[in-house]
Amino acid sequence: MMQTRSITLPPAFSIFPTLNPPHKTFTFHQICVLIITFLAYASFHASRKPPSIVKSVLGPSVRSNSSSPDSEGWAPFNGSEGTRRLGELDLAFLSSYALGMYFAGHVGDRIDLRIFLVFGMMGSGIFTLVFGLGFWFDVHLLGYYLIVQIVCGLFQSIGWPCVVAVVGNWCGKEKRGLVMGVWNSHTSVGNIVGSVIASSVLGFGWGWSFVLPGFLVIASGFLVFSCLVVSPRDLGFEEPGKEIELSVEENGEGVSRKSEAEDTNLLETPEDSDSSLVAIGFLEAWRLPGVAPFAFCLFFSKLVAYTFLYWLPYYLRHTAVAGVHLSHKTAGILSTIFDIGGVFGGISAGFISDKIQARALTSITFLSLSIPALVLYRIYGSVSMFTNIALMFISGLLVNGPYALITTAVAADLGTQDSIKGSNRALATVTAIIDGTGSIGAALGPLLAGYISSRGWNSVFFMLIVSVFFAALFLVRLAKAEIKERTSSR
Repeated sequence: MMQTRSITLPPAFSIFPTLNPPHKTFTFHQICVLIITFLAYASFHASRKPPSIVKSVLGPSVRSNSSSPDSEGWAPFNGSEGTRRLGELDLAFLSSYALGMYFAGHVGDRIDLRIFLVFGMMGSGIFTLVFGLGFWFDVHLLGYYLIVQIVCGLFQSIGWPCVVAVVGNWCGKEKRGLVMGVWNSHTSVGNIVGSVIASSVLGFGWGWSFVLPGFLVIASGFLVFSCLVVSPRDLGFEEPGKEIELSVEENGEGVSRKSEAEDTNLLETPEDSDSSLVAIGFLEAWRLPGVAPFAFCLFFSKLVAYTFLYWLPYYLRHTAVAGVHLSHKTAGILSTIFDIGGVFGGISAGFISDKIQARALTSITFLSLSIPALVLYRIYGSVSMFTNIALMFISGLLVNGPYALITTAVAADLGTQDSIKGSNRALATVTAIIDGTGSIGAALGPLLAGYISSRGWNSVFFMLIVSVFFAALFLVRLAKAEIKERTSSR
């Protein structure tokens, strides 16, 4: 049955009529959408960062001149089982996030994305605040923190399918990798902002590390509600064309890409417009060419990225650099170097994949180089502060490059391919499948790190390296097809 979407412009367009066409151009609104969605998802990530910053305060601490834990911390995370319980806390959030992602994408393709996104942002902000209130109310029940993290994860899962679908509506294929690589730096920027905020107020009590990022998400939600336009057609603009076709070759070698018509901004007929509003089914989206390999690749890639996201400050606090243990605040701020590297990684991966027109090959290259980078960081990262920063930056660049590429440009490519047969309401569903599968890996990584770290950090890094290997393995067939296509076209 055909589905049509009612158009409701944000309040800002009624308050300021000059925002409407023809006063403002398509490019103006496109830039506004990129900025608003950038700020929205950066605030989401900023609110995810506090748990990693406060780990060293909640869990067993380390004396500055010893590697043995002392009696400090916050019950129930400060005992001998402290690191495991912190890992379980991460699992609670990320499991509900991964589960919610599948439903969020399915729902997002069927209702107003702006309202749905605002709903997720408000819920995320409120429950981030509720977690921090545990400090002032002196809550020491593990169940309290687990329930708050589960509910918060469900609200957070709404964000990613919504913002990618909106950006996909406004951005065509041309330079999509570069544009989305720059745009996707919101992940790292959010991590950096969250780390700086949470670390800066940690001395006043760990609850403040949650309260401020929580208010940040809520404030960003008001911006989205007031200003975000979901689709160009809501303002009477033509939508950017969907120029690529991904199809599995009959010989099973992989996927091939075909260029569509040169002019991608032709006006649609009413029949075309109606058919393009049909939302794709969940199982049908799984069967789209390229979706499953990239989804399983992201499972392992995100496992690695989120292990760093949730455990890097703790690792820096508990691993001496040049023979000195860092303070809680210094470890939290220093961990942002990994995210700064991630900004450059996402941009460079997007730029390279645009140039060579090979997303899978670009991802495999980054993943392969990240293996020696992780080995070097573990071995030489403690030698000096300079080597720690340099190797952390390189590791962040190589680990986050393919992760950023897959969750943005690849998801948008796969969600707008011609095999969807006219439906442009598949972006949120496809994005949710890819990032939802990746989020299952993201849930397992921090949990495993919490258990494995008791055996030593070498075991944790071994787990990360094995995960990177499997991530690359899932893209081998697609990369071979890309290489074959590049060589045959010459």
